[in-house]
Formats: sequence, structure tokens, C-alpha cells
Amino acid sequence: MRQLPPLSAVRVFEAAARHENFTAAAEELSMTQAAVSYQIRLIEERLGQKLFRREKQRVILTEAGRRAAVGVGRGLDEIEAAFAELRADDEGTLAVTTTVTFANTWLAWKLGGFQLAHPDIAVRLSAENTVADLSTSGFDVAVRGGQGPWPGLEAHRLLTQEYTPMCSPAFLKAQGGTLAPRDLLRLPLISPHDPAWMQWLSDASLADEAVGPLQGVRLDTQANDGHAAMAGQGIAMLTPFFWKNDTADGRLVQLFPQVSTLGLAYWIVYPQHRARVAKIRRFRDWLIGEIAADQPVAAD
Repeated sequence: MRQLPPLSAVRVFEAAARHENFTAAAEELSMTQAAVSYQIRLIEERLGQKLFRREKQRVILTEAGRRAAVGVGRGLDEIEAAFAELRADDEGTLAVTTTVTFANTWLAWKLGGFQLAHPDIAVRLSAENTVADLSTSGFDVAVRGGQGPWPGLEAHRLLTQEYTPMCSPAFLKAQGGTLAPRDLLRLPLISPHDPAWMQWLSDASLADEAVGPLQGVRLDTQANDGHAAMAGQGIAMLTPFFWKNDTADGRLVQLFPQVSTLGLAYWIVYPQHRARVAKIRRFRDWLIGEIAADQPVAAD
């Protein structure tokens, strides 16, 4: 166990020793002169020796006080430097956690733009489907799917999670070049266990015709579903927003105009008490702007 005087008293001693003036120390620390005198007395009683000599209207360090002041000042400098380094690290690095799908299909492609706009902030991106506790995990912000809101978190809705069947042009050509929604019941599907499939079929008035469980390969993320579809392995239920570049470049085909939703959305969230942190505000504003710019413009 460390044999230390109260750290509040040590801080008072360092200021009083530096100024050799209790009044100046009190002003620096926003204390009364009486409070400074009391803290110095606590240390002197604990050490069993005087640190200051009182002479009329001034105080002078004793030899013991002068020796102590050198070590204490050096120690507080080290403590200040350690916390300054932590503050600099915290201010200069933004830790973001999000899902594998959001990272791989959209965010990782966009982050370079944020870095160019904010070169003083380094971004650490973690893509995993395990939900991180922002109060203990070390992450500053999260981008997650859900219904919201969440207690203790500031949440901004980014986009609705919509779904529609997609496949590769080669797969579609192998089926004759065109498909009807009813054809989905006989073709190989990717991740047919996803609830989005039954919701889409229900919205297309086909739920009653789906006899038994839908068949097909099961994957663990929409990112994997989309790449499997591009490889011609079947039809995947995908979010058009995430795959717009792949449809534009001819790697995927959206089979039908109909899109469905389970009522979920993507959100950016962070602890409410950190809402004023500059790096979080800058990332939030950038992300909301980029999402909005990538959304299709509604026709009049």
C-alpha cells in the first residue's frame, strides 16, 4: 500500500511551494487561504515536520519543504503528462463499431472521405455482429440495426432496412431472363431462414403458397448473402441501399420493384453524456450527410 498524504493536500502543497505564497496558491486553486493553510497543516502533521516557516506576512519553504517540493513537482508533471497523452489519444482517435454488412457494403468504402475532411481524427473501425456496450468497450459510437430508442444513448436514424430479391445477371439468364415472384418458391434461395423472406412473400401475397420451410444455403450476414448471389449461387434478399453500386455495375439484378421491411432501421448511437464531444459530433454529421446523399431522390 502506498503511504501517501491525501492527494488533494499534495496538490495544495505543490502550488503553495511554487508560489511560496498561500494567497497566490488559493487563487490558483479557487480555494480560500484558510483552506490552503489547513491542507498544509495536514501534511505537516502527517510527516511530523514543518514544510514552511511563517514570517510576518509571508511563508518560506524549509529545507525539508524545498526537497519535497522538487519531488512533488516532478511527480505531478508526470501525472499531468500521462493524462494529457490520454486526452490527446482520445481526441485524436474515433473508435466505431458496426455490423459486418454495414461496414463491408457501405462504410468501409466511404471512410476515406471522412479522413480527408478530418485529417486530425484517426478512425478505428470494428466490424462484428456482437453488440458492444458503449459504456465499457472503448468504442465512441456504434452503427446498428434495430427499432430504437435505447436508454442512455443518443440515437439518430440513418435509413430504413428494406429488402428485395436480387441475383446475378448470369443466374437470371439461366432461368430464361425473366422471373415472376411465384418463381421464388421453386428456385434456390440464399439464407431462406431470414425473416425478411417470409415478409416479402407475404407482401407479395405468396405466403400461403410457401408450403414448408424455404430451401437454400444459410449464411451468417447479408454481406455474405450478396457475394454468394453475385457468384450465381441463388437469389438473396438484400437491402438495395447497400448494393446500389453492384446493381449499377451489373453484378446484381433487382428482380422486382417491390421492397419490404421488418420495421427496423440503421442508427448511429453514442452515450448521451458524450453528445458534445467534438469528434463524435463531426462523425455523426458527416455520416448523416453521406447517408442522405446516397438515398434516392423521391419523385414528385
